[in-house]
Amino acid sequence: IGVGLVSFGLFFLLFGILLYFDSVLLAFGNLLFLSGLVFIIGLRRTCTFFFQRPKLKGTSFFLGGLLVVLLRWPVLGMLLEAYGFISLFRSFFPVAFGFLGSLANIPLLSQV
Repeated sequence: IGVGLVSFGLFFLLFGILLYFDSVLLAFGNLLFLSGLVFIIGLRRTCTFFFQRPKLKGTSFFLGGLLVVLLRWPVLGMLLEAYGFISLFRSFFPVAFGFLGSLANIPLLSQV
Protein backbone atom coordinates (compact mmCIF):
# COMPACT_ATOMS: atom_id res chain seq x y z
CA ILE A 1 0.00 0.00 0.00
CA GLY A 2 2.80 2.40 0.89
CA VAL A 3 4.70 1.94 -2.36
CA GLY A 4 1.50 2.49 -4.31
CA LEU A 5 0.73 5.69 -2.40
CA VAL A 6 4.25 7.01 -2.95
CA SER A 7 4.04 6.11 -6.65
CA PHE A 8 0.70 7.84 -7.08
CA GLY A 9 2.02 10.81 -5.10
CA LEU A 10 5.02 11.18 -7.40
CA PHE A 11 2.74 10.77 -10.43
CA PHE A 12 0.42 13.53 -9.24
CA LEU A 13 3.38 15.77 -8.43
CA LEU A 14 4.82 15.27 -11.91
CA PHE A 15 1.40 15.73 -13.52
CA GLY A 16 0.79 18.89 -11.47
CA ILE A 17 4.13 20.34 -12.59
CA LEU A 18 3.43 19.46 -16.22
CA LEU A 19 0.06 21.21 -16.02
CA TYR A 20 1.74 24.50 -15.09
CA PHE A 21 1.79 24.02 -11.34
CA ASP A 22 -1.80 23.06 -10.72
CA SER A 23 -2.13 23.55 -6.98
CA VAL A 24 -4.78 20.86 -6.43
CA LEU A 25 -2.72 18.13 -8.10
CA LEU A 26 0.44 19.24 -6.29
CA ALA A 27 -1.28 19.25 -2.92
CA PHE A 28 -2.83 15.84 -3.57
CA GLY A 29 0.55 14.47 -4.69
CA ASN A 30 2.25 15.82 -1.57
CA LEU A 31 -0.33 14.29 0.74
CA LEU A 32 -0.15 10.92 -1.03
CA PHE A 33 3.64 10.95 -0.94
CA LEU A 34 3.80 11.68 2.79
CA SER A 35 1.10 9.15 3.66
CA GLY A 36 2.89 6.52 1.58
CA LEU A 37 6.12 7.27 3.41
CA VAL A 38 4.32 6.74 6.72
CA PHE A 39 2.95 3.41 5.47
CA ILE A 40 6.39 2.24 4.29
CA ILE A 41 8.56 3.09 7.29
CA GLY A 42 6.00 3.68 10.02
CA LEU A 43 4.80 6.73 11.89
CA ARG A 44 7.47 6.72 14.61
CA ARG A 45 10.39 6.37 12.18
CA THR A 46 8.93 9.03 9.90
CA CYS A 47 8.65 11.46 12.80
CA THR A 48 12.17 10.69 14.04
CA PHE A 49 13.54 11.13 10.50
CA PHE A 50 11.86 14.47 9.89
CA PHE A 51 12.38 15.92 13.35
CA GLN A 52 16.06 15.14 13.94
CA ARG A 53 17.96 18.18 15.15
CA PRO A 54 20.29 18.49 12.11
CA LYS A 55 17.36 18.09 9.70
CA LEU A 56 14.97 20.63 11.23
CA LYS A 57 15.84 23.30 8.66
CA GLY A 58 15.04 20.97 5.76
CA THR A 59 11.88 19.76 7.48
CA SER A 60 10.66 23.28 8.07
CA PHE A 61 11.23 24.22 4.43
CA PHE A 62 9.56 21.02 3.18
CA LEU A 63 6.50 21.28 5.42
CA GLY A 64 6.34 25.05 4.91
CA GLY A 65 6.35 24.48 1.16
CA LEU A 66 3.56 21.96 1.57
CA LEU A 67 1.56 24.53 3.50
CA VAL A 68 2.22 27.20 0.87
CA VAL A 69 1.04 24.81 -1.88
CA LEU A 70 -2.11 24.12 0.12
CA LEU A 71 -2.67 27.89 0.36
CA ARG A 72 -2.64 28.07 -3.47
CA TRP A 73 0.85 29.49 -4.09
CA PRO A 74 2.19 26.49 -6.02
CA VAL A 75 5.39 27.87 -7.58
CA LEU A 76 6.74 29.32 -4.35
CA GLY A 77 5.64 26.23 -2.43
CA MET A 78 7.38 23.86 -4.81
CA LEU A 79 10.59 25.90 -4.61
CA LEU A 80 10.48 25.71 -0.82
CA GLU A 81 9.73 22.00 -0.96
CA ALA A 82 12.56 21.34 -3.40
CA TYR A 83 15.06 23.07 -1.14
CA GLY A 84 13.75 21.18 1.87
CA PHE A 85 13.82 17.86 0.00
CA ILE A 86 17.41 18.38 -1.11
CA SER A 87 18.55 19.34 2.37
CA LEU A 88 16.66 16.42 3.96
CA PHE A 89 17.91 13.72 1.61
CA ARG A 90 21.40 15.12 0.98
CA SER A 91 23.09 12.12 2.59
CA PHE A 92 21.02 9.67 0.54
CA PHE A 93 21.96 11.00 -2.92
CA PRO A 94 25.49 9.45 -3.10
CA VAL A 95 24.08 6.05 -2.15
CA ALA A 96 21.35 6.30 -4.81
CA PHE A 97 23.78 7.48 -7.51
CA GLY A 98 26.21 4.68 -6.65
CA PHE A 99 23.42 2.12 -6.86
CA LEU A 100 22.18 3.46 -10.20
CA GLY A 101 25.74 3.58 -11.53
CA SER A 102 26.39 -0.03 -10.60
CA LEU A 103 22.97 -1.10 -11.86
CA ALA A 104 23.34 0.52 -15.28
CA ASN A 105 27.15 0.11 -15.35
CA ILE A 106 27.73 3.82 -15.95
CA PRO A 107 31.20 4.67 -14.58
CA LEU A 108 30.64 8.43 -14.42
CA LEU A 109 27.43 8.07 -12.39
CA SER A 110 28.94 5.66 -9.89
CA GLN A 111 31.87 8.07 -9.30
CA VAL A 112 29.47 10.93 -8.50
